[in-house]
Amino acid sequence: MSAHILIAGGGIAGLATALALARRRHRIDLLEQSVAFSEIGAGIQLGPNVTRRLQALGVSEALVRVAARPDALVVRSATRGHEIARMPLGNAMLHSYAAPYLCVHRADLHALMLAAVRGTGAVTLTTGARVTQVVARGDLVCASSTETRAWEGDALIGADGLWSTVRPRVVEDTDPPRATGHTAWRALVDQAALPASMRSTQIRVWLGPRLHAVAYPVRRGEALNVVVLAEAAPVGDARDWDQATSLGALQAATGRTCRELQALLEAVPSWRAWTLSDRPPLTGPHEMAGERVALAGDAAHPMLPYLAQGAGMAIEDAVALAEALDGGDASEVPAALARYAAARWERNAQVQARARRNGEIFHATGLVRVGRDAALRLLGGRLLDVPWLYDA
Repeated sequence: MSAHILIAGGGIAGLATALALARRRHRIDLLEQSVAFSEIGAGIQLGPNVTRRLQALGVSEALVRVAARPDALVVRSATRGHEIARMPLGNAMLHSYAAPYLCVHRADLHALMLAAVRGTGAVTLTTGARVTQVVARGDLVCASSTETRAWEGDALIGADGLWSTVRPRVVEDTDPPRATGHTAWRALVDQAALPASMRSTQIRVWLGPRLHAVAYPVRRGEALNVVVLAEAAPVGDARDWDQATSLGALQAATGRTCRELQALLEAVPSWRAWTLSDRPPLTGPHEMAGERVALAGDAAHPMLPYLAQGAGMAIEDAVALAEALDGGDASEVPAALARYAAARWERNAQVQARARRNGEIFHATGLVRVGRDAALRLLGGRLLDVPWLYDA
């Protein structure tokens, strides 16, 4: 099948979808609402399930040049600082799953995927185009923007994120994304600017009551991505993923933590924040596709970051969508999109549900917290590993 596909959204989900489809010889119009292609500065963990698909998309060499490969995942107490459990990564991941576990700056991943999309010669990139209306006309679908521009294609993929304007064309829900009551603070700091004791080649996680923190290397290990997530009152506009904030605001929400973690937080020169929202886990394929319109990434299944798989599921969606649309002709697009939704919804729902559950476990208090720590000490890496996720 060679089809003309419209994609709304130029983030990682949209670019991955465009790249996967272009490699299958489809013609793509990608519509990005911002005036330029860009990404906010945050880190992303890429498990073997994701790096395996990025290899299939032909960007693994570029990815290795900008990513860091952590050698272990180490879990500590956020209040006392002692180690609770660890799991080897590095060569151990390669041995177990035949693909690496990498950490990358979101902007670096976005940039290399944008370059790959441009290199296909099959994708027309349009900025300043926010899709506001979607109309099906026989064998075509029409997407129009606020500037009275319109595009027609054989299918439209809504990859336009949590606040998707394409989503209502597929899912008849009127509820906005769910405010979780969790807030995330993030920062990026050059490792060379940190004392030697704070630099890391590992993914370090600190678990505390109603909060946890994560720090891991990105940009070939030259920078450290630090994130603190706490059950705290939302700050600012829920749609703003890049709010200015301060160490004082973070400490007011989390209280004092162990000396090691507190020293790291105080060493960070500036902080940004965003409020966390999600939607209930998918209940069926009808929530991912209908006729000639389908959803990918957060537009279909926004999830909490407590399994580090938001970008990963979007990339999995992209590869599955391209596979479903391979072969046949444009008249078979609705059936192909239905196959895509049937293949993806249960896995996405499972990851959504597990991410919510992990949030409860990570932030546990009282006896649940004691039991969690005991299980981690006893089972270690076996409990931290997730073969059902990484081996798919």
